[in-house]
Amino acid sequence: MKETTVRLSSLRLHNIKNVVDGTITMPNTTKKILTSEGAEILGIYGQNGSGKTAVVDALYFLQKIMIGNSPGEEFWNYIDANSEQAEIQADFNIFRDSIIYEVSYSLCLKKIAQTVVIEKEVLSSAKNENGRRSNKIAFMNYEANNTDVIFTPKKRLDELVGSNKETLTDLIVAKKLAEKSNCSYIFGESSREVFNKNTEGEFGEYAYIIHSLFDFALRDLFVIRNSHSGVITANFILPMAFRIDGNKAGMKGDFVVPLTKPVLLDRDRKNLLEAIVEQINTVLYTIIPGLKISIKDYGPQLLDSGEDGWKVELMSCRDGRPDIPIRMESEGIIKIISILNALIQAFGNPSICLVVDELDAGIFEYMLGELLEIIKKSAKGQLIFTSHNLRALEMLDTENIMFSTANPENRYIRMKNVRETNNLRNMYIRSITLGGQDEVIYEETDSLKIARAFRKAGRSVRDA
Repeated sequence: MKETTVRLSSLRLHNIKNVVDGTITMPNTTKKILTSEGAEILGIYGQNGSGKTAVVDALYFLQKIMIGNSPGEEFWNYIDANSEQAEIQADFNIFRDSIIYEVSYSLCLKKIAQTVVIEKEVLSSAKNENGRRSNKIAFMNYEANNTDVIFTPKKRLDELVGSNKETLTDLIVAKKLAEKSNCSYIFGESSREVFNKNTEGEFGEYAYIIHSLFDFALRDLFVIRNSHSGVITANFILPMAFRIDGNKAGMKGDFVVPLTKPVLLDRDRKNLLEAIVEQINTVLYTIIPGLKISIKDYGPQLLDSGEDGWKVELMSCRDGRPDIPIRMESEGIIKIISILNALIQAFGNPSICLVVDELDAGIFEYMLGELLEIIKKSAKGQLIFTSHNLRALEMLDTENIMFSTANPENRYIRMKNVRETNNLRNMYIRSITLGGQDEVIYEETDSLKIARAFRKAGRSVRDA
């Protein structure tokens, strides 16, 4: 049996930050292709404040919820200030041998008091097998305010419970725990335990879908937000996004290394850092010729717990030059190092979805284009990124680029009337100045007004 592959198909936002409504679709979805083969790249471009980062933030919170965590108080500020609730709908394709499940997960979050609660969750699926596709139906509809039932439709609940009263009790307890901890009922730990015990019965296919989506969010989805780059810019810490498959479960997360001083690690974390550095070095010297990173070991030192520890520091190694601390390298190089392990995973694994906000930050324009072209031609996973650097528009096809608009009710569009001979970068700039698209893609600024405002502000500074 082949390993299950899960791929994001589309994402719809409603009342998230300044996006009243907007949908991004992956290239294969745009082309109406159901396949897990080959890379999928989607770049999101647009002027400042037009909803690019909202996509990254929505995927970050979606991931938190799909691994059973609470969205947290932080999400309060991500709901549109004029609204009391927000919605996220993510569509996925799950590839299992000769079967493809088209799955939709819809989530409604609501402001209550000073927190945000998960008000409703819906999971729907359609099944493609032997050239036939079933209708997409909702197989689990959970409403927190509906105290009369655990979830609907009742037919699915009956399939899950059967004659086992203990299962029914476990589901009731799981609902109470989800409400108390403000986490997803569908993906909460207690609910998943019940679903995983019922993989062989009539509910088995649905339990498999839930498990596959949870596993995707936990192991295969990387979301690298602006805060990741912010601590690098501050030259404070280096967070390295990583996934190491060394055993059945593997390891995934951010390995945080201080940039201001050496770090004290126990044996397991030292071994993990060595494995991450080894993977990174395999590719790094080809991207930045002659550069590798090493771990300088200052020797053993006892941890506060009394266990053995090692004081280490990341170093930059260039041919023919003395090693220097990694913090002395440029921001762009440190940014590449911080995401390189995740890029390696997306390159070789069709189920990896890597989401990076401001991929171009600190990276040389030509290098950005080279990386994107290599990923497009040879990678297996998915890459979603935002950027201001227009080099990608010259390297990628029309279906690989979406543009944010000035219309909050239709935030994301693809450029229309693009021929193979057209330069997408030139078309985008021409559309900014002349229009011609379905939506305005740039909220016009007046250079004379800007200059006048600067002069006025300058006079007020002098007069102060």
